[in-house]
This record gives sequence, C-alpha cells and structure tokens, in this order.
Amino acid sequence: MNFGNRFLVAKFLFLGSTHTKQRGAQKAYLTLKDITIVMTYYATVKRILIIIFVLNLLVAMAKGGWGLYTGSLSMTSDGLHSLLDASSNIIGLVGISMASRPPDREHPYGHSKFETFASLGIAVLLFASCIQIIIAGTDRLLHPTVPDVTGLSFVIMVGTLVINVGIAAYEYIIGKKLKSSILVADSMHTRSDVYASIGVILGLIMVKMGYPMADPIIALLITGLIILTGFNIIRESSVVLLDKALIEESVILKLAVSVPGVCDCHRIRTRGTPGQMYVDLHICVDPSLSLDAAHKVTEEVEILIKVSIEGVEDVVVHMEPKDYYELKDKSNLQMNVVE
Repeated sequence: MNFGNRFLVAKFLFLGSTHTKQRGAQKAYLTLKDITIVMTYYATVKRILIIIFVLNLLVAMAKGGWGLYTGSLSMTSDGLHSLLDASSNIIGLVGISMASRPPDREHPYGHSKFETFASLGIAVLLFASCIQIIIAGTDRLLHPTVPDVTGLSFVIMVGTLVINVGIAAYEYIIGKKLKSSILVADSMHTRSDVYASIGVILGLIMVKMGYPMADPIIALLITGLIILTGFNIIRESSVVLLDKALIEESVILKLAVSVPGVCDCHRIRTRGTPGQMYVDLHICVDPSLSLDAAHKVTEEVEILIKVSIEGVEDVVVHMEPKDYYELKDKSNLQMNVVE
C-alpha cells in the first residue's frame, strides 16, 4: 500500500470545488479505498504516538524519581530527557492533527508541512533540556557530592533501557514505512535516550567503584548527545521546509523524453516530502502535432512519472513547441552575449 496517496481525499475536496466546475462532466469520484488509506495513515501515526507517550512517561517517572531520591544527577538528567520524549509526543500529536487537514483555497498544497514544523518543535525541546543539565552538571563538578547508587538503580536503568530500545526501533521502522517525518524525528529523540541510558549505567558503575565525579561528567556528555540529535532533526526538517530537490533531474529527463512526441525536457523542479513529492517540468513537442495530440503527450508524461517514481503526488507539465523553445533559447543566448 502506497501511503503517499493518503492526501487524495484532501486533494479531491479542494479540486472538486474549483476545477470540476470548469471541466463539466469530467468529475472525479473518490473510492472507499482512498478514504481508508487516508484514515489509516493518520490513525496509525496517532495511535503510535499515544502508546509511546505513555511508555515515555513511565520511563521518565522511574528514572527521574529514583535519581532525585538517590541524588544521582546523571540519572535525573536522563529522566528529564525521557520526560521531554513524552512532551515531544504531545507536539507530534498536535502537528499530525493539523497536517491531516485537507487543502483549502489558502493552502492548495495542503497542511502536511505542519508535521515537519512539529519535528522542529522536538529539536527546540532537546536544546531546552540541555540548559538545565549543563547548569546542574557544572554545579556538581564545582561542589562534588556522592550519589547513593543501589542495586535498584541498575534494575531501573536496565529495564528502561530495554523499553527505549524497543520504542526507538519500532517507531523508526514504522516511520520509514509510512514516510512520516514526525515518527522518524521522534525515534531519533528516543535513540539519543538509549545512548544516554547506557552512559548513565556506566557512570553508576564508576560511582560504585569510587569515582563520584563520573556522575556529572556523564551528565554533560549526555548533553552533547542531545545537542547533536537536535541538529540532525533540524537538518532533515530543512530538506522539506526549504524545498530541496528530491529527485535527480536526470531521472525525470529520461522518463519524459522516453514518451513518443517529446523532443526535449528542461526546467525540471521537485519539492515536498518523500511521501508527497511535487514535480513540474517543461517539455518540447513536435510542432506538427495537433493541440489534442500534444495534450495527450503531456498526459502520458504525467502518468509515466507518477507510476515510475513512488511518492509523487502531482506532476505539472508545461508544453512548448520545439521550434518555439529553440528560438527562445537562441534569443536568450544572444542577450547574454550582448550583456
């Protein structure tokens, strides 16, 4: 099942009120399968986020509560990290709810970027968590204290570590399958918690061996890991928000010129998300073709690109007669020479 088609309902709702009036009898009808795909996608993402929110909250209470009780800064910091994991789940739920809105006249391409904005919200929370950890870690280095490390401390850390490993793996796999940026970003957040927990366990071992300074040092190392995770999320989100090209031009060019009647292809642009890509291009057609025949050529190009590349939501083809393109290209070249 191609979950990139989940926006068909939204697209229909918008186009049905504008273009169908111009096309008269050429009206598209939505199938039950299309509606099911849309509902399945958002219902799946929301269900996953709610389950993981509950698990993250339990993990945060276990680590943070016991860390405060025993005076372990690294354990408390890790608990704070998990609490922010739970907070990011709430941001994800809000983001995915807004992204599920259908396109309207002011947002003809839909609201899917809200999901990416929510990912940025998670990164901001990651950076915010670092401030408190750095302050507490620096204070512990200047005023050393020995935390009370017990057997239960190791049981809690190992138990929550196993839970986080399962959460991160499951969320990442499902996120990639659904092409959901919010689930992938949240899995990266949880993965950083896994590494942090491993560091805390090693720190507790060193404290038990008589090296209490290991506790604040591990806490500060966790901070560096959190910052790195935040930058990774921002980098991936920028791909969508800055409309970075998602498909190599050569791939589109090869597909377009393979259609009979297409003489050339240029001005190829792509943007969107991996599961909802938009393509626009110019093609040159044989000037001897009738308008109807030339229009059929453009339709064949659109269909071929959608069928050949998974995740393409829409293709806009601008048609030009070959002679017109060559004349325009020659004119532009002469203007550049004059300048």
